[in-house]
Amino acid sequence: MGLQDRGLRVLVVDDEAAMREILAQRLESWGHQVLLAADADTAGALAEREDPQVVISDVVLPGASGIDLLPRLRAGQPDRPVILITAHGSIDDAVEAMKRGARDFLTKPLDYEGLRATLEEVRIALAARRAARELQATLEGSPGPGGLVGTSPAIRNVFAMIDTVAKSDASVLLVGETGTGKELAARAIHDLSDRRNGPFVALNASAIPETLIESELFGHEKGAFTGANRTHAGCFERADGGTLFLDEISEMPVDVQPKLLRVLEQAAVRRVGGSRDIPYSVRLVTATNRDPQQAVAEGRLREDLFYRINVFPVPLPPLRQRKEDIPLLAQHFIELFNGKHSTKVLGCSEPARDRLLAHDWTGNVRELRNVIERATIIARDGWLEEAHLPPLVRLSRPVPADALVLPADATVEDAERLLILETLDRVGQNKAEAARRLGVDVKTIRNKLKRYGSDEATT
Repeated sequence: MGLQDRGLRVLVVDDEAAMREILAQRLESWGHQVLLAADADTAGALAEREDPQVVISDVVLPGASGIDLLPRLRAGQPDRPVILITAHGSIDDAVEAMKRGARDFLTKPLDYEGLRATLEEVRIALAARRAARELQATLEGSPGPGGLVGTSPAIRNVFAMIDTVAKSDASVLLVGETGTGKELAARAIHDLSDRRNGPFVALNASAIPETLIESELFGHEKGAFTGANRTHAGCFERADGGTLFLDEISEMPVDVQPKLLRVLEQAAVRRVGGSRDIPYSVRLVTATNRDPQQAVAEGRLREDLFYRINVFPVPLPPLRQRKEDIPLLAQHFIELFNGKHSTKVLGCSEPARDRLLAHDWTGNVRELRNVIERATIIARDGWLEEAHLPPLVRLSRPVPADALVLPADATVEDAERLLILETLDRVGQNKAEAARRLGVDVKTIRNKLKRYGSDEATT
């Protein structure tokens, strides 16, 4: 980024021509655009017409003092920084200037390095404010379904799939790492469906003790087992007419899975200890943080149940694969927690944003949400700074944009496949160029693609 890209539009107000010239030369050498005024009236008119981003004004001016000029300079632009300078400063003048909204009060002869540092702080703050406004406009203008947030191609693909499947009554399987927003996606499907006026019932299969999961799923009759002091309606009954969300389906005890399959196929449920089948009408959405086919291969998920729930799979990308959404998500969470905790944080500063982008977010959006909540509470108002972030995030360093990202449980074969496919993506599917970069022949690339079942193998 060059100086001109970083420059500010600065209005200099001083009745001394020599001082105006010196300041103009300094400011322009630092990459700023300069407007000049010799008196208060000219300064006020220029501020209204040219909209400077920052004003540097002498206190002593013809017609009105710089302090008296402050309200006019900030009229309609209450956030416009005004820096006052004087050859005869006093503590009282400085206090009065700050009360009226001056950004700083400097005495002549000027500390130019200090002034340059102040202008850099102003530039960074204005850039952060502009970024926060743009993010806010994006949040208001492009809301995602449910509580999902993002504009990246990866998350927009999810939005499109949710919009498509919500119009049907098909079973949906959401697949994604912990913290990627699977329950939000399930709620979005429900809210966009014809069942939106019915109940939304969620059950996490991994959070229910094995001895109680049948009761939670199917319900039980009074006296069905020790402690069953009353009749209990299960999830299917409670979700009747609406949507049932079964999270972490691959963690459900294997001996319960055939019972669940029977209930799904018969569209009727029998309570534990009961003797009659109770019909229900439920839209089923399930989710897992595992590769479901691997869960089937490992015996964690019955194959017949997998085929029953996998009518419309929706993969949710990890946050590391849509890092361009992090600033938008952070702004969304800042606004959310401002309301929750009565804070007044404006947004992320540039250094804080850089640290957020550098972090790997193994806990995905849920981890980001928790980090922003903590940081918002600590910051209270103003900008969320790097110092407000937890040490683990502050110590993060940027990952190269072309770095190969592998799952934690990736095999050598997985790594080879990902390397070949990503290299092909980077060279526009040019197999000869990919082969050259990887140090193999084109035939090897074709054979590998054929093994992967890729449509590109013969092109």
